[in-house]
Amino acid sequence: MRARVLIVGCGFGGLYAARALARAAVHVTVVDRANHHLFQPLLYQVATAGLSAPAIAAPIRQILARQKNARVLLADVRAIDAERREATLEDGQALCYDYLIVATGAAHSYFGHDEWALYAPGLKTLDDALEIRRRILLAFEHAERESDPACRAAWLTFAIVGAGATGVELAGTLAEIARHTLPGQFRQFDPRTARVMLIEGTDRVLPTYPPDLSEKARLQLERLGVTVWLNRKVTHADAEGVEAGGERLATRTVLWAAGVSASPLAATLGVPLDRAGRVEVRPDLSIPGHPEVFVVGDLAAVEGVPGIAPAAKQMGRLAARNVARSLQHEPSRPFRYRDYGQLATIGRRAAVAVFGRFRLWGFPAWLLWLVAHIYFLIGFRNRLVVLAGLAWSYWTQERHARIVLRD
Repeated sequence: MRARVLIVGCGFGGLYAARALARAAVHVTVVDRANHHLFQPLLYQVATAGLSAPAIAAPIRQILARQKNARVLLADVRAIDAERREATLEDGQALCYDYLIVATGAAHSYFGHDEWALYAPGLKTLDDALEIRRRILLAFEHAERESDPACRAAWLTFAIVGAGATGVELAGTLAEIARHTLPGQFRQFDPRTARVMLIEGTDRVLPTYPPDLSEKARLQLERLGVTVWLNRKVTHADAEGVEAGGERLATRTVLWAAGVSASPLAATLGVPLDRAGRVEVRPDLSIPGHPEVFVVGDLAAVEGVPGIAPAAKQMGRLAARNVARSLQHEPSRPFRYRDYGQLATIGRRAAVAVFGRFRLWGFPAWLLWLVAHIYFLIGFRNRLVVLAGLAWSYWTQERHARIVLRD
């Protein structure tokens, strides 16, 4: 009888784990609450109307259709009983397994103020991206109807909390929309008067990058028209603005990119968690006391490993290979992260990149970012659509996905 391998979550970690088991003599079950795999590095492009949702997503069933030893379930895993080797779904159904790979990723963290989520949505899923796009575009529409200058200014002020890669990308793209895409399309105001505020609690943008690249990123943002607030932690958020560093900012659009917390599923494993709720895994990515259970991606606390797509892919592959080694009665291997560098785009012809001691910025970094992201997309169609969409936006400054539905 073939061993049953259950993979919970089909982000980068889960997908690459499933693919790595394609030739193994196992039954693979992939469970995800969404029916699609999402290319998260380009999610901000959907949020800012540069790309449509299908351009960066693909049905999981389609991706794994040719993998005969894999089946896909659309469901939400609510709990895991490691002792009984069962995963419980939202309807109470139990899935039994011989090996388990948990790759459910991370959610937004509001640092103990979950009530802020109502006013400051984060960006993790397609639903998040569509909601952010709706808020951004409707803010300009409200400004067109507003006669009071102060109220109009609030609608035309956009605050992004957190200056990591997501925050920087959102801020730079929003500035380009206001200054290059929308001018001439409104009659009661000039979109170029919009303020884009990037609020960061530390002393620099892109805190995980080398200080010199952080400074270059800040300068590129300011050249685009972004106002950068450093060393200012947000202490309050509501429907009419945010407070940061003791100063009140009147804005009707706040976007959250400041922190993440691990999936709540981690707490059901019954093992130690770190402060962010991530699982403190063993060197081979298994959990203490259960060598048949592996945790990968953003859910795994591995020192020195960033929460980026390449790391999740590498973890997924290793977990799958360790499952295969266990079936052959071979010892598992520890995880060794291979750093392929980091890339962050800031705007048109503006980006930063670091590969060990090798660093790029400006147009060369942007070109490298473009090539890398298109290359790693799932499926030829997605690559073609994204290339066409980004090329059109580059040459025309237009953003074709500016369709929203009102409440």
